[in-house]
Amino acid sequence: MALGTATAPYELRFDAGRICLDLLATSHPAERLGSVEVLRAWIAGSGLVPPGTPLAHADPSWLLGFREVRELVRLLVQEWLRPGEPTYDRADPAARADPAILRVNDIARTPPPAPRAVRTHDGLLVRELDAPPDAAALLAVVARDAVELLTDPVARACLRQCAGDNCPIVYLDTSRGHRRRWCSSEICGNRERVARHRRRAARV
Repeated sequence: MALGTATAPYELRFDAGRICLDLLATSHPAERLGSVEVLRAWIAGSGLVPPGTPLAHADPSWLLGFREVRELVRLLVQEWLRPGEPTYDRADPAARADPAILRVNDIARTPPPAPRAVRTHDGLLVRELDAPPDAAALLAVVARDAVELLTDPVARACLRQCAGDNCPIVYLDTSRGHRRRWCSSEICGNRERVARHRRRAARV
């Protein structure tokens, strides 16, 4: 199935540890958010909405919004992972608010979708949304997640980029001892193990 129209769960990844980082993963190894159908699958799979939430009203304009937030998060995360000399005057508070931060903050201001508790036929309480979510409300959830991640020293210190060759996936390393090296042991980790085996075999 083509990446641009993929909707199967295994073709979308939700293993980065945060919603905003899972959104980053939709650009690798190629553009995943190539259609509204895939975006709907991502929104549902990421947990942005409760299971079964209707998303038929999503349209192509949603793709632009989610791609914009993805790029903003990428810029801010890479700035943390690869720190350099600041390009602003530390003594000037206004200069410290770069365009990416201002835009993320602006998107995060929108109220997120309002949840409500609904009792099922067997008496259990489940979560639903009070109304069909619009794009701005869902983007606010992603933006708030990015703000919370990047302003939390403990969580921020767990940010890692995959050690796999040419893999840009960023994840939250919550493993014991913080020794996780790959975005996925089954994908990049397996490739590294295969590569090591071949190198050993070539030396024999």
